[in-house]
Amino acid sequence: MDTQVNLGGIKLVNPVVMASGTFGYGFEYEALIDLEKIGAIITKATTKEPWVGNRPPRIIETPCGMLNAIGLENPGVKVFLEEYLPALHRHRTIIIVNIAGKTIEEYAELASILETAKGIHGIELNISCPNVDAGGMHLGTDPDLVYEMVKLVKGNTNLPVIPKLSPNVADIAEIAKAAESAGADAVSMINTLQGMAIDIETKRPVLGNIFGGLSGPAIKPIALRMVYQVYKAVRIPILGGGGIISPKDAIEFLLAGASAVTVGTGTFVNPKLAIEIKSGIIDYMAQNGYKCLHEVIGAAVL
Repeated sequence: MDTQVNLGGIKLVNPVVMASGTFGYGFEYEALIDLEKIGAIITKATTKEPWVGNRPPRIIETPCGMLNAIGLENPGVKVFLEEYLPALHRHRTIIIVNIAGKTIEEYAELASILETAKGIHGIELNISCPNVDAGGMHLGTDPDLVYEMVKLVKGNTNLPVIPKLSPNVADIAEIAKAAESAGADAVSMINTLQGMAIDIETKRPVLGNIFGGLSGPAIKPIALRMVYQVYKAVRIPILGGGGIISPKDAIEFLLAGASAVTVGTGTFVNPKLAIEIKSGIIDYMAQNGYKCLHEVIGAAVL
């Protein structure tokens, strides 16, 4: 059974990818899951300088999901390259680095820095985080800014560049087409939807940041619809996800046009979910007479 896929120049042995922000830097899970059995790991967001993130509370459970307002807390690219990346290199796995910044120029500079590091296979542009004050979603909702950013980043690196798209837009296909026109190698979708929760006793927002990103099964129908729309609008590969908690969920995304799928919030409930999804995809292919994953991708698109 051939489960290999080419994600914009990144060759994956299988289509199951660990989403950024829910899997740390990968090595935190090495006692729970064989990192070499998954398609790729997308690291937690990395910025040029350390970010402290938002004030707590930062997470709250919601029906069928969770709200988070972490705020991209991370120690900065220097610590990532000197401490975290070497720890990941203990495993033979594909590493895609998620990067964030407050300006387009910061993204380009980070891409240039990562270009010189060994063992990095691609860059995911975090242009869709809904719980930071600068950068993030503010950059990813304007097609002209998306075009400008992707164009500038592509000029600073030979690594595959994958912008992560925001669902908090009127027309996600328009954003995807802007990214493709600027030279994006693939698109990642979707990031979280902006939401909030209120404590009825204190009569105050629960999250310290007031707003946060909604993830989990609650957003799956929206994410699936958006993948379907973007598949019909662009020719570059799609890394699709949002609320995937079972092999069936992942297969739906593949049928809708995703070349690979991301596992995120579901990992908090079941750390071995990615392995189960990989096995479930293989079983589905066998049951339906598919010998190659490419026969599944986009098969439901009319």
